[in-house]
Amino acid sequence: MAHGVFDHEVLEAIDKLLPTLRERAQETEDLRRMPDETVADLQATGLFKLTQPTQWGGYAAEPVIIYDAIRRISSACGSTGWIAGVFGIHPWHLALFDQQAQHEVWGENREALICSSYAPMGAGLKVEGGFRVSGAWRYSSGCDHAQWALLGGPVLEDGGPIMVEGKPQFGSFLIPKSEFTIDRVWDTFGLAGSGSNTVLVQDVFVPEHRFLSFHDMNDGTMPGVRVNTEPVYRMPWGTILPTALSTPVLGMAEGARDIYVEYQRERWRAAFAGEQAKQDPYITERVGRVSSDIDASRRQLFGHIAEEYATLLAGDEVSIETRLDARRDQVRATQRNVAAIDVFMESAGAAALAKGTPLQRLFRDAHAARVHATHEAEKVYDMYGKYKFGLDPELIMV
Repeated sequence: MAHGVFDHEVLEAIDKLLPTLRERAQETEDLRRMPDETVADLQATGLFKLTQPTQWGGYAAEPVIIYDAIRRISSACGSTGWIAGVFGIHPWHLALFDQQAQHEVWGENREALICSSYAPMGAGLKVEGGFRVSGAWRYSSGCDHAQWALLGGPVLEDGGPIMVEGKPQFGSFLIPKSEFTIDRVWDTFGLAGSGSNTVLVQDVFVPEHRFLSFHDMNDGTMPGVRVNTEPVYRMPWGTILPTALSTPVLGMAEGARDIYVEYQRERWRAAFAGEQAKQDPYITERVGRVSSDIDASRRQLFGHIAEEYATLLAGDEVSIETRLDARRDQVRATQRNVAAIDVFMESAGAAALAKGTPLQRLFRDAHAARVHATHEAEKVYDMYGKYKFGLDPELIMV
């Protein structure tokens, strides 16, 4: 399959790396984390600089480029593609923080990697000058390789949450590796190589400049955009993060299609009078029908990103309608691509079930990715429908 959709030096470097990532896919799964060599290779491509501000040596690139990079990597190895999505977007998030926080990370190390767990599995108690943070944040993908962590939670005061406009103040605490430990409990049937272990924090002081509330991100008052003026940092959070987690599933589906076609090209079906599988009209029909869904999801995901970015380049704000459209199609893309892989898997024959074969690995990885909270389609469809009917939906990450 020709991978080229966009041109960028990082994408060219990634294409050269893909055969190596395919070869390491089983090793990645067996290690239950990315090999150190893969981390170094990905850093060498410039992948993690795509969303890093230019003031810190990054590209601040057109955002569709990072998603195309994630797509390509995921076609070779689902776990590596998942980490590419997670680590690839975090420089964008850090760019929204106070300049002092950025300096503490990138002033020391412009190659720093950042893991996360945004679910409220801990909290920060407001104290003078900052917060005392404690918690156990599960499912922090790639945390073994990270120098910093973005950990989500509410801000507490006197035992209760601080309220902002009637809702608890919630955001991300930025914490260095020296102040958290890792409980290596990740042992799963899918995305096994993502190393999504538990990050433990016990009564760590986090200064105010290393906290960013989601309220500020939603209303565009992030301190970082006063310095990082590139338009990418005005992209909606509710598009940026979910798309980073849907695009790996898209890449997995494209990888599964390539594997399926190549396998069926050479397969003979002795049970059916020695017929070649590629001559079976049901095989060719599946490829045609499912490819349409895969390609449609790519066009929707990338199309929304491009539309929002063009709006920002024109000096306008991205409307809630546009953001809702993007969120709706983000969950739909994940559903389509998981279903596509299911079609390939169910008709690939018993040989595809063997441990170590790439199709069954991508099948398991895609189903594991599907359970992430950003892919809860019914909630998003309900939110979209209520908005269209003029009702008052609870906006979930838009």
